[in-house]
Amino acid sequence: MDMAPSAPSLPTTALPTVNRRRVATAAALASAVEWYDYFVFGIAAALVLGDLYFPAGSSTAGVLASFATFAVGFLARPIGGIVAGHLGDKRGRKPMLVLALTLMGLATTGIGLLPTYDTIGVAAPILLVALRVVQGIAVGAQWGGAMLLATEYAPEGKRGVYGSVVQLGVPIGVVTANTVFLLAGAFTTDSGFAAWGWRVPFLIGLFVLALAWYIHAKVEETPEFREAERQLAEKEKSEQSSPLRTILRDHLGTVLLAGGSFAVNTATFYILITGVLDYTTRELDMKKSAVLTVSLCVSLTQLVLIPAAAALSDRYGRIRIYTIGAIGIAAWAIPLFLLIDTGSLLWLAVATFVASCFLSIMYGPQAALFAELFTPEMRYTGASLGYQIAAVAGGGLAPFLMVLLLEATGTSLAVSGYIIALSVIALISIKVLAGRARSH
Repeated sequence: MDMAPSAPSLPTTALPTVNRRRVATAAALASAVEWYDYFVFGIAAALVLGDLYFPAGSSTAGVLASFATFAVGFLARPIGGIVAGHLGDKRGRKPMLVLALTLMGLATTGIGLLPTYDTIGVAAPILLVALRVVQGIAVGAQWGGAMLLATEYAPEGKRGVYGSVVQLGVPIGVVTANTVFLLAGAFTTDSGFAAWGWRVPFLIGLFVLALAWYIHAKVEETPEFREAERQLAEKEKSEQSSPLRTILRDHLGTVLLAGGSFAVNTATFYILITGVLDYTTRELDMKKSAVLTVSLCVSLTQLVLIPAAAALSDRYGRIRIYTIGAIGIAAWAIPLFLLIDTGSLLWLAVATFVASCFLSIMYGPQAALFAELFTPEMRYTGASLGYQIAAVAGGGLAPFLMVLLLEATGTSLAVSGYIIALSVIALISIKVLAGRARSH
């Protein structure tokens, strides 16, 4: 049995189809831009940031320091989720989303302009960490706002599909980030890339952000959307003074279960796009451009797989589809690294493609599932907290832990064991959430 929505959607019968699509497009663009800016850091962390900002010690120590900085962004994400969730539940979704876009644009541009350790010494890694924290706060604030713009204005029976357009921001961000890095590498020498080429993806993010923000502003001018937002804000202000207090007092268990159900997805995803990039290029001597190309192609398939999984969840239930994805990730964890360890580009593509399929099966319905766990007056806060707890527990530490596990054990199967352990936690969390739904 699947989980029934805990609260009905906002009335959307008065909204013309074109306005729904405009809202969904704005949410998808905001998500794609935000994730692009976030992912360029992960790719740069695997390729150059260790040498440029943490030069002391071995190459492994530099990568560990770089990935630790990458993880700091995840530790900051719950802050963005809490603040934006609380204010978004009281003041409206859109202002928080615009704020998140602004913070991300400023932080990403700042990283692109940041002098290296050789230029300003210890101030360079300190500033890098500070800017990464701002990126984390921004993306923590963004997801809930974009997700709710899409799901709360979805037509009856299509909440999963509309929520998936925001989830598509992840593969779009990955594809765009990988493409820009590939182009930067193709048009520069190795020394040129290390000197300035890696900065180009960070600086381009600001222009993409400006485009998405422009479209987002046009959607805000739609009278029907403004009225719906005003009614939502008035309703939430009158019904609840502190969404965060209510979540922590009455629904903390649901938040933790949501996070537990999704940590394996975020961990495996970041292992694939950052950990594997470092592992294959540094340990298996595979070409950077070839590995990035594989990552790009695999991410393109998610543009089809994510909405397909979301559509299936609208028909067959969120929990059923979500569970299939979690089981698949657990079953594929060992074959994943056995194939990667061959050093073959073909088997790398096969391994990461199959893993990506199972990730997409989970990720497609996840936005709608998390939205349905909470009533509208606390939905931004609750869904954001659940998502960001998963990001900290899974994604933020995954590449760092992957390097530690490889160094400590000498085998990639240790990373497979880490993924399997998170899968077990996910399946237990999903089972408890399903049981709670049946009892209501």
